[in-house]
Amino acid sequence: MKKRTLYFGLAVLSGVIVGFLIAAKLDFLPKLESQVVKQEVSLPSENLKLEDAVVNVANTTGKAVVSISTEHVEKMGNVKRYRFGSPFGESPFRGEDPFQKFFDEFFEQMPQRDFRQMGLGSGVIIDPEGYILTNEHVISQADKITVKLPDGREFKGVVKGRDPRADLAVIKIEARNLPAATLGDSGNLKIGQWVIAIGNPFGFAMDNAEPTVTAGVISALHRSLGRVISRDRDYSDVIQTDAAINPGNSGGPLVNLKGEVVGINVAIFSTSGGYQGVGFAIPVNNAKRILTQLIEGKKILYGWLGVTVQDLTDDLAKYFGLPNKDGVLVSKVLGDSPAQKAGMKESDVIKQFDNKPIHNVKELLSTVAKQEVGRKVKVVLAREKKELALEVTVGERPQNLEEEAGSIISSDYTWRGLEVEDLSPQRSRRYGIEEKEGALVVNVEPESQAERGGLIPGDIILKLNKEQVKNKADFDRITKALKGDCLVTTARGIFLIKERE
Repeated sequence: MKKRTLYFGLAVLSGVIVGFLIAAKLDFLPKLESQVVKQEVSLPSENLKLEDAVVNVANTTGKAVVSISTEHVEKMGNVKRYRFGSPFGESPFRGEDPFQKFFDEFFEQMPQRDFRQMGLGSGVIIDPEGYILTNEHVISQADKITVKLPDGREFKGVVKGRDPRADLAVIKIEARNLPAATLGDSGNLKIGQWVIAIGNPFGFAMDNAEPTVTAGVISALHRSLGRVISRDRDYSDVIQTDAAINPGNSGGPLVNLKGEVVGINVAIFSTSGGYQGVGFAIPVNNAKRILTQLIEGKKILYGWLGVTVQDLTDDLAKYFGLPNKDGVLVSKVLGDSPAQKAGMKESDVIKQFDNKPIHNVKELLSTVAKQEVGRKVKVVLAREKKELALEVTVGERPQNLEEEAGSIISSDYTWRGLEVEDLSPQRSRRYGIEEKEGALVVNVEPESQAERGGLIPGDIILKLNKEQVKNKADFDRITKALKGDCLVTTARGIFLIKERE
């Protein structure tokens, strides 16, 4: 029995030795070892360079980023009129409105109290003497501004200059020898380039003065946020990044890996209010252009023509006999405006402005806005299939340009999918419509020629094939005799409705 056990043990040992010898002969173990070594050194050296750059930016430019806390006080109570009108629109009651009486009696008995609204944002020091660049919306309507430096010191901030349209402002604190950031060149940015967003989200709430950094890439350039988001602010040329921008980051800098400021963080696009990988920044070149004026407290002026314009479609370009869609269609010329004084007319197509080709509306608005007010420029137009040159004196853009609005009501006559009604004085007042004459679009049938042409409920039709439309009767009369494609001029723009698709 002992001999059998001994023989069995020797056999197992011999098998193990033979196995190792075979493995060594076939070079299995060295291959396994080499694979392990490759996995350990798989990190590229570029990652190490990026990490060093982010750390360096945090330690340098980060020292110039501040937290901005604002306070706005409103008096509440003892209100004589309720602010938003009757909940049912125009009061159906003649004489005294019972809803108004209720609000008056209720608020009469309430004492006035101070309601404090707190705001939070960031800023970047651009001068050692205490000048700080931030967003205008960060300090808008602020009665008190408090600036906290990364070292924990707090100062009272004073607004030196602001530009609501550009959403930029400069505030000043009484401090010297401060670390200041370097302003870079946003004109050289490239999609995919690494950038770092610096700010102090929730800084005051978390009682931490040190700014935070998030890294990402430039996702897109020359983005437009549109009027729904921007309202009266001009966000028509912003930088998009996936570097995390959270509440409180507004006004902080977006910097490149050299630590140069290339943008001012302005907004996030989110369905939840939190970070979703889409953030925006104002190009720093926009700020550099007006920085001296902001510091000196001067009013920022923007060029203005006084026209409503729109991009051309393939159908419109063909209708006007143009070779392509390059250019901007003038759909309305405002009275007593620089454009009207120069002889510009509705349906003109702007091809050049100040010897620069114009391809679309965005290009025209940007070019005109940057022009010096009072300067005379050459504008090349296409009119009635002929080229025409005008000299326009650039005007100053008014502070508030009113928007037209429409309403939806009922109708009984349909033309190419359009239903219209009279634009009565009562409807004009109720819906804030400036036009006194025209046909109000109240319905657009799905998949109709009108819908494919671009018309929507609320549009105000002013002309059909350049024939004046003062009311629904004019609309009915003209459309019943119309044949072929029709050029429809509205308060919103010019559209081409085809006879058939």
